Parts: sequence; C-alpha cells; structure tokens
Amino acid sequence: MSIVDIAMVGRLGKEAIAATGMGGMLAWGALSVVLGVRTAVQTITSRRVGQNKQNECGTAFHNGLIMAFSYGIPVSICGMAFSKNIVPFFIKDDVATPLTVEYTSIVFLSIVFSALSFVFVGFLTGVEKTKPHLIVTISSNILNVYLNAGFIYGSEGVKTLLESNLPTLTVLSGFWSWAPFPALGVKGAAIATLLSTVFMCLHYLTFMINKEMRQHYGIFSFSFSNKMMKTQLRLAIPMGLQETTIALGWSVFYKIMGIIGLVELATTELVFVIMHASFMPAIGVGQACATLVGKYMGEKKIKKAEISIYESIRISEYIMGTMGVFFILFPVFFLKLFTNDPEIIAFGVVGIRVVGFLQFVDAVGMTLWFALSGAGNTFFPALVESLLIWFVMIPGSWLIGVHLNAGFIGPFTLLPLVYITFASVMVLKIKKGDWKNIEV
Repeated sequence: MSIVDIAMVGRLGKEAIAATGMGGMLAWGALSVVLGVRTAVQTITSRRVGQNKQNECGTAFHNGLIMAFSYGIPVSICGMAFSKNIVPFFIKDDVATPLTVEYTSIVFLSIVFSALSFVFVGFLTGVEKTKPHLIVTISSNILNVYLNAGFIYGSEGVKTLLESNLPTLTVLSGFWSWAPFPALGVKGAAIATLLSTVFMCLHYLTFMINKEMRQHYGIFSFSFSNKMMKTQLRLAIPMGLQETTIALGWSVFYKIMGIIGLVELATTELVFVIMHASFMPAIGVGQACATLVGKYMGEKKIKKAEISIYESIRISEYIMGTMGVFFILFPVFFLKLFTNDPEIIAFGVVGIRVVGFLQFVDAVGMTLWFALSGAGNTFFPALVESLLIWFVMIPGSWLIGVHLNAGFIGPFTLLPLVYITFASVMVLKIKKGDWKNIEV
C-alpha cells in the first residue's frame, strides 16, 4: 500500500515523498517478520497437498493465524505509541520528520490486518488458489487509490490535481464530490492505507467462507498441532528475523541517502517504488514456483520441481526484462508519473536506468529465492541478502556517497554488485542440489 501512497503524495513535494517512503519502510520492517509466517504456511500447505493430506492444510492455516495475531497486535500498538521516538533516528528534517511520525503512527495500526492477510495468501497460494489473491490485490489497491485521492488532496484538490496533470480525466473528480473531503496530505495517505488494509483482510476472508474450504480443508473446524507449529516456527522464525534484518538494512540505507540530502532521499524512494511495482508480476510467478516446488516435493517428483524452477525463471526474465528495457529507454516517463520536481527527475533518470539493468538479474535471484523457500529452505536466501546489505550496501554507500562525497550516484553504483552477487549465489545453491532432500 505504501507504494500507492508514495505515488500519490508525489505532487506535495520532496518532504512528503521522504516522509511517506521512510514511514512505509519502517512499517515494512516491522511487518517483515510475518513474511516468515506466510512462507511457512504456504510451504507446509503445498507439501501436504502433494502428500494428499489436505486435512492438515487447515491446521497449518490455524497455526498461522495464531502466530499472526500474537505478533501483529502488540507490534501495531507499540508502533503507534513509539513512532515519535523511532522516526528521528532515521530521518531528521524540520518538515519531513513530523510528517513521518504522523504517517508511521497511523500505518502501524494496519500491521495486524496485513499479518492476517499474509496468512490468507500463504494458505490460498499453497492450495493452488491464486485467483483470490489477484482479485483482492486489485480491489484493495483501487480502493486505496480512491481513498488516497480524497484524503490527501480533498474533494476540491482532486479536481485541481486532475486539471493540472491529467486534464482528460477531470471528469473523475466527480467521484469525490459526494462529500466534502478535507485535504489531509500525508496523514490522509496513512488513513487510506489503514482502511484499505482492513478491507483487504475482510475481502480475503470472504474467499474462505465456502463449502470446499469447510469440508476439504477444515478451515472452520479449529485444529492445532504442536508438532506442526514447531515445524512452522522452524521455517518462519529464521526467515522472519532475516527479513526484518534486511528491511532494517534498507532503512539505514535510506538514512544514509537522507544524510546526503532530502532530494536524494526522495529520489531514492521514488526509484525503489517504481522498481518494486515492476516486481509484482514476477512475485506472482515466484509464488507459483514455490507452490509447485512444494507440491512436487511432496509427491516425490523432484524432476518436475526442477522443471518448474527453470520455467519460472524463463517467464520472469520475459516479464522483468521487458520492464527493464522500458526503464532504460523511458526513465523520465516513469518519474513524471509521480513528480514534476526537476531535481528529483534529474537524479532519478540515473537510478531508473540502473534498476532497469537489474531487472534482468533479479528475475533469476527472485525466482530462485521463492524456489528455495518452497522447498523448505527459508533461511539461506534471506541470510545471503542480509549479509550483502549490511556488509556491502550500507558501508559502501556511506563510504562512497557521504565520505567520498559522490552524492546520489555513489550508492547506486553498488546495486549491480549486490544483485549480481545474490543471483549468482542462488544459482550455485540450486545447482548444489541439497534442497531436494529437505523434509517439512
């Protein structure tokens, strides 16, 4: 949701972009733990489907809900209460810092709902029902865009925004004319994200309320398995901790870019938003790959698991490679979707072209990350990525960008090194073949 938030506050200036981006990164850092829970639910579920033990899929789902509630509720409360203490460490600016605190304190309330949604996604993907995820993602993002427009700019501001930037769409301002929305700026973006996340969670729930889920998987016949919970925790905790370490690492990277300058920070956040948006189709391919790997390993069909990995890489390369070409050729077009600031656009052109090249590399790295997770190795990929961030990206960015005064360009020269190294290590790990013998 924070991707949409950054996109829609872009016209408010670099302070708003910086605040929304940093707030979103901090919230993502807290939520990253639950990625381990989602992966654990998906891995166990897909493996049990392959073993023809569908009745145990419901147990994996219930265990996931327990973990999501146990983590999400206290983190949501603590994040809301202590944002004013956490935020100043990462961003210090007279205007941007209070905006970041305001955004973060509200967005943290959505973590418990996001955590539950992750469990729904893990289960539905594991039982090979990916259509609900697509429907919910599209509907919740449409709602988020709608709410963002009204809450950020107000009912009058939406009309002005469209007239200035998208005159052919001015008629759409009528969708916000039914009530006098005040312009809330960054705070409005946070409220829109919270409401959209609640909607997303409830929408997932509607796909769980049917006869198949009740009879085939026992969704509404609560079951708990201590043995399975131990297995899920064994999968979830290492990955969750590593993903949190990764997210914190990127937050520190953002802090370094903020030290270089607020414009540089805002540009970095926009470039990463564009890059992450381009990942979405490939993430879908990766999740499908993880499900197939888990299912085939459950069926003891290792060769089919290998074929699904290589086919997923091929599809991801096609999708992300195409986006990479567009990024390299038309960087200004993508940047102007978010901002008209000439300084941000000038820096962003370089950043977008760098990430355009990285699309080809990350198609391999991302797919193999999902493949290993589907096989039950959730620790290794996250460990490699966290080591690269903390021991290459962060010290290198400080040295080149701050100490050597290379500015914005310096840290971005390190991105190819990080992504190429990660993809290469993933290839070597897959070729080693020890993932074929993992039992979950």
